[in-house]
Amino acid sequence: MEHNILSFALSVLTGFFAVMNPIANTPIFVGLTEGLDEESKNKVAKKSTFVAFVITGCFVLSGHFLFKVFGITIPSFKITGGILLFYVGFQMLESKKNAIHHSMNDDEISSVAVSPLAIPILAGPGTLVTGINFVSEKNIVNLVVVILCFGLMCILTYFAFKEADSVLKYLGKSFIAVLGKIMGLILAVMGMDMIIVGIKLAFLK
Repeated sequence: MEHNILSFALSVLTGFFAVMNPIANTPIFVGLTEGLDEESKNKVAKKSTFVAFVITGCFVLSGHFLFKVFGITIPSFKITGGILLFYVGFQMLESKKNAIHHSMNDDEISSVAVSPLAIPILAGPGTLVTGINFVSEKNIVNLVVVILCFGLMCILTYFAFKEADSVLKYLGKSFIAVLGKIMGLILAVMGMDMIIVGIKLAFLK
């Protein structure tokens, strides 16, 4: 029994890490929070990971029910998330600063923490669907393991975001500017890929 739980937990961690890679998301965090002071960046890191945990936890607990009640389909969910990601990536490519870069009030800091960081970057369609799939058997033990594993991933992501500047500050502003463009392109491509997958799933049904 213990071996099965451990094996399941390892599978869950691997699955979540694949769709919510803290290492890959850290440069995106740096690009989106460029110009903010340390305290503000820390607020964004905390709020984005907390909101991602709450959203994913809610979906794991009631995802199938919510999808049925609101008539939401996986393809439409993926397409919507893809459009949001593409829009943010396109803005970064155009060097258009998010409103948060021009103002330091808490509402705007919360805004970028919730979208696009918490959703759809951290708690995107891939993460939510992965969580729901792992609890498809509606086993209470599996449910607890999935939530705990995702909580661990959120903690790892928070520390990755928190220490991002310690690593990247030595690379210079020019590197950060180039990195921002690259991350914008990657976000746009990720968004487009989500849209394509969503359309394919819609036509396969």
